[in-house]
Amino acid sequence: MKKGELILEAEKARTLSISPYSKFPVGAAVFTEDGKIFHGANIENSSYPLSMCAERNAIYHALMNGYKPSQLVALAVIGETPEPISPCGACRQVMHELLNPQAQIILANVKGKVREVTVKELLPFAFSPSDLKQ
Repeated sequence: MKKGELILEAEKARTLSISPYSKFPVGAAVFTEDGKIFHGANIENSSYPLSMCAERNAIYHALMNGYKPSQLVALAVIGETPEPISPCGACRQVMHELLNPQAQIILANVKGKVREVTVKELLPFAFSPSDLKQ
């Protein structure tokens, strides 16, 4: 799948956002190695910590449909920001653990600006399972 197509899928997901408090809809789309697409949008709650980001919703959607992290090969995320959107720290940590390490991460804004990065670039000193070993 071309990056522009995955960005369009993330934009479709963005229309499903429930963001009455921030008024900041975000959409994401995960692409699997066998060509499936899973969508996610940010879903807010008046108890803010109970809200969920678009990126995590898309990743969890794929995992809940039986895909393994190694099978998630690209993720696009889009929002209305001056520059390509930047994922929050929680999403970066989830991407580190639950995406293929070689996954293509496509950050975009609604004006057409795009930045491609790796998970390692997003979170260079990530906490990992090896940090839990004593």
